[in-house]
Amino acid sequence: MMAELISYEPATGAALWRAPTSDVYLEVATARDGFALWATQALAYRVETMRRFANVVRQRADAFADLIARETGKPLWEAKTEVESVVAKVDISIAAYAERTPQRRVEAPMNSRMALRHKPHGVLAVLGPYNFPAHLPNGHIVPALIAGNAVVFKPSEKTPATGAFLVDCLQAAGVPEETVRLVVGGPAEGKALAAHEDIDGLLFTGSARTGIALNRAFADRPEKILALEMGGNNPIVVWDTPDLHAAATLVIQSAFTTAGQRCTAARRLIVEDRIAPALLDELCRIAGRLIVGAPHDKPAPFMGPVIDNETADGLTESFLALMMKGGRPLRHMARPDPSRPFLTPGIIDVTDATDRPDIELFGPLLQVIRTDDFDAAIAHANDTRYGLSASLVSQTPALYDRFWANVRAGIVNWNKPTNGASSSLPFGGIGWSGNHRPSAYYAADYCAYPVASNEAEAARASIGIGLADG
Repeated sequence: MMAELISYEPATGAALWRAPTSDVYLEVATARDGFALWATQALAYRVETMRRFANVVRQRADAFADLIARETGKPLWEAKTEVESVVAKVDISIAAYAERTPQRRVEAPMNSRMALRHKPHGVLAVLGPYNFPAHLPNGHIVPALIAGNAVVFKPSEKTPATGAFLVDCLQAAGVPEETVRLVVGGPAEGKALAAHEDIDGLLFTGSARTGIALNRAFADRPEKILALEMGGNNPIVVWDTPDLHAAATLVIQSAFTTAGQRCTAARRLIVEDRIAPALLDELCRIAGRLIVGAPHDKPAPFMGPVIDNETADGLTESFLALMMKGGRPLRHMARPDPSRPFLTPGIIDVTDATDRPDIELFGPLLQVIRTDDFDAAIAHANDTRYGLSASLVSQTPALYDRFWANVRAGIVNWNKPTNGASSSLPFGGIGWSGNHRPSAYYAADYCAYPVASNEAEAARASIGIGLADG
């Protein structure tokens, strides 16, 4: 009898969905069989199918949002914005494919021409995360399908129901069942999929630890495309700004939206000493007003639980570990119900802490560093192996120019949160945040490869030098 995967609601602990784990080899073989027919369809046909997919999601939006909210624990209002992002991704991906992978012809001598076209890779595996279980894998799947690839999608074992719903919407829109396949399972199935010899590439969103392991595993497989979206130990710097309420609000949005479970969430606040006392007072005041609750609670919560009790345990232990290293709690991280993974926002001053860990604490935990020198603030911002997102809150344009030029990140914002990146721009980072294959608008780049051709309608050739007399 096959093993069964069960998904539980973080907010209640109730079983939400269950299904047998998949046969990875069967799913890849099926996708391989489905690739050829899909790839030979006209681009216009594939584009129109994706537009039908957007319409299917619109028709099922309420059920989709409800499922995402229940399975992730995020508030219903936020789950609705995720569904909207799934729909919006289609038109963005269509435009991106046209711009990033255009066909081009250049006339050449002797009635020949040079041509540029793009081909799909073949079968692409997609490994999805639990924090945005529809939007983030969809950002790989839609561009991959537009380009003509077949897709084998394994959602996180913590959010498989959302992944199954997404695949059902794609198939309902007319994507052949053989072309997009769902793998239900845990780490073992994920490893088997990544290691499968018959995939042509892997598109991954998740932790740096897993991404680095994948990078090593693919080191001797240069023939396979590997695109890694990993996490961040992201800084937000507040400097020389008069509106401390607005600054504190931007920090709150950066650190605690989605219960801090965003790869672009601010993990570190670096603040000018001169304004630190007033800013931190305002920050703690607003944090104390944030409603933490279940997805469908009234009034609507700002944030829900983290994904599971194990994650909540790890975060509370991390808060205590920072205290043991010399961190000074400004707002203790509390757990109102020990049986469920709800956490209140934790804020801790680690300016004088020793051996601050350079890790992604994936939850509502913000570390504060005070300094009186802007160059030192940039140095603190860059004191990480990651490099995904960074933001400066300041009224001084010259400071932003210095910040933008010197901070190491793939996303650099000014008077905006560290999160909320636009799908109309590339999304990716450097260091331990990615492998220089940004997604979002640039996903088209890794979903197809360019083919250069030198073409003539008739064969004409001669050798003008180096021949012996005949």
